[in-house]
Amino acid sequence: MTGDSPPDRPHDGKRDREYDIVLFGATGFTGALTAEYLAEHAGPGTRWALAGRNRAKLEAVRDRLAALNPACAGLPLLRADTAEVGSVAEMARAARVVITTVGPYGEHGEPLVAACARAGTDYVDLAGEPAFVDRMYLAYHEEAVRSGARLVHACGFDSIPADLGAYFTVKQLPEDVPLRVEAFVRARFDPSGGTVQSIIGIAADVPGMLRAERDRGRAEARAEAQVEAEAEARQGSARRVRLARGPLPRTHVTGGWTLPAPTIDPRIVARSARALDRYGPDFTYGHHVAVRHLAEAAGMVAGAGAVLALAQLPPARSLLRRFRAAGEGPSAERRARNWFRVTFVGEGGGRRVVTEVAGGDPGYTESARMLGESALCLAHDDLPETSGQVTTAAAMGDALLDRLTRGGITFRVLDAG
Repeated sequence: MTGDSPPDRPHDGKRDREYDIVLFGATGFTGALTAEYLAEHAGPGTRWALAGRNRAKLEAVRDRLAALNPACAGLPLLRADTAEVGSVAEMARAARVVITTVGPYGEHGEPLVAACARAGTDYVDLAGEPAFVDRMYLAYHEEAVRSGARLVHACGFDSIPADLGAYFTVKQLPEDVPLRVEAFVRARFDPSGGTVQSIIGIAADVPGMLRAERDRGRAEARAEAQVEAEAEARQGSARRVRLARGPLPRTHVTGGWTLPAPTIDPRIVARSARALDRYGPDFTYGHHVAVRHLAEAAGMVAGAGAVLALAQLPPARSLLRRFRAAGEGPSAERRARNWFRVTFVGEGGGRRVVTEVAGGDPGYTESARMLGESALCLAHDDLPETSGQVTTAAAMGDALLDRLTRGGITFRVLDAG
């Protein structure tokens, strides 16, 4: 998206780092797709490098990239391993932005988050693991605020379509009034090995996820109490953000049935709403999976219940993990058949708007695009002054929306009244 070196930003103290972007995990399935995306879109003004623990595999990735873009033949290769904290810290200090595709994040992610928070390095990942994100907030948010690091989780299908889609929808509605947005997700995709491992990890540790959510909630409540008190003294009332919990069994918007979406998406949207006044004084968000037929909905519920039950038993959990090993993923032909659409219904101030975010293969092709553009946005664009653990909407907002739109992901208004 950018072919020239961007101008220095006065508030950016990391311009003298050796690399604008380092991609950690380039030898994995999603990491390789992200590397290909950067090879084609980063532009000659971006100083970037590949990182991982196996140099021979990194060299093989670089050779493939050079076939796409001869300028990548000299791409720097860095050795880093989450089991060796020093190597991860060195990588973080060398970069302005680090991308990581090394998951499951609950097992492998913390050393890099810690290193970036300490070094003041911006960080992006594909984490859809709520417990991991909450634990990283509790452990490193304050340190990242002090260092100036922006820690941006969930920069793929989890949770950019939901987060930026809700942001786009809110922008179509009146300001300074109570707003409600409902999202309906439809998609066709094939899971990679890394995704399978992450889903099993989430299902196996539901109590840990609930504890992390509770602990984060308490920490945020203390911080928000002070912010709300200041807002109430200044404006006469405090802002409120809520997640809609009630079921919506039928939807006339997408012509089918809905199920609750047990993903990190609604939490991310709620955090954006708390961070940005544009969401109004009272914001409510609902998030749903939409399916065409009742039998399909029943099958999804039964399948999710089976995975949840089996994940509690170590022998069964081991069998589930063999379904697809980390590093494996669908072929280019299969990915080409995949798609996603997220429809939003927003209401407030006497207006109703229906919007849509849509794209191709959500799990890998489009996630690589979203992840790559998030890193390029943090590295090159003029953005709001934020730090700590922040969301894509709060940290990048319009700039990332513009990048993704130019890249082929559609954000459009279907109906406005």
